[in-house]
Amino acid sequence: MSSPRRSAPPPGRPTDRRANGGGLDDVAKAIIEHLQEDGRQSYATIAKAVGLSEAAVRQRVQRLLDAEVMQIVAVTDPLQVGFRRQAMIGIRVDGDMSHVADALSAMPEVSYVVTTAGSFDLLAEVVCEDDDELLDLLSRRIRTLSGVQTTETFVYLKLNKQHYNWGTR
Repeated sequence: MSSPRRSAPPPGRPTDRRANGGGLDDVAKAIIEHLQEDGRQSYATIAKAVGLSEAAVRQRVQRLLDAEVMQIVAVTDPLQVGFRRQAMIGIRVDGDMSHVADALSAMPEVSYVVTTAGSFDLLAEVVCEDDDELLDLLSRRIRTLSGVQTTETFVYLKLNKQHYNWGTR
């Protein structure tokens, strides 16, 4: 279920309104939601929908990219592009978690790192060519990091849902 797409704010409503402390105005949110639905959407199409010129949309998109509010990327199914193993790794850390999170973030096989509250301190999603690469990554590179106490690996059997069109608030 996707969120309703935002259009340009109604006339007379301030377009630079900062809602929920997010620092984004309604037009920026509408641009993001259009790109979440289709990252290949033309600036001209988005411009019509949000009531700006194509050049203004291009500038806004560039500012959002520069500020790392969003990325425009091709999302792939790893199985269809040569990677046969995906897993989520739960990691418990002794002491400061930030250096372990930074080390994980620098590994090319790691696609996602998050600091959590709960039974794991960190979660890292990995994409590997096969089980041998996953085993090497776990035993030689992750478990040997200073501060890593324990790991638990959740091997993906099937990707049931993956979407990025949750909208904005």
